[in-house]
Amino acid sequence: MRDDMIIRRETADDHAAIAALHDDAFTRVEGAARSMESSLVDELRGDGDVIEDLTFVAELDGEVVGHVLCSAATMGEGPSVGLGPIAVTPALQRQGIGAALMASVIASAEQRGDAAIVLLGDPDYYGHFGFVEAAGLGIGSPGPWDAKYFQAKTLRAWRPELAGPFRYAPAFERLDA
Repeated sequence: MRDDMIIRRETADDHAAIAALHDDAFTRVEGAARSMESSLVDELRGDGDVIEDLTFVAELDGEVVGHVLCSAATMGEGPSVGLGPIAVTPALQRQGIGAALMASVIASAEQRGDAAIVLLGDPDYYGHFGFVEAAGLGIGSPGPWDAKYFQAKTLRAWRPELAGPFRYAPAFERLDA
């Protein structure tokens, strides 16, 4: 991790920079003004589903260069945490910024007493943080993707009886609409 980087909670003043970051980091559908991830962040905020304690920016020289958002989800009968989207300025990727954001989320979720963090992503990358196939924990996928991409990291508060069908915040379901 860079020693000149600051990881902090996002504020309303960061929203424009976060939107630009996601638009730069993710491909846009042809003709779209914004990336799907950027629009998703706005929808999650508008719905009130952002978990502020688990949503961070990485800042270098006063500029937002990384962002991770966690949103309220459900697993079985109880609450859960959905991680994503996460983005780093393309020119600064592979320098530990994303890893620092992930470490902040994991440590903060542990402190909050969350049982697990769930995400959809590359198993080779997220495996470094202790994420495993969610199905192996009894967590049911909300989508048709390959099971290896739907992952979870259990935390100290995890108990197997918490497993069950997982549902992201409603904004994720609207992506497919």
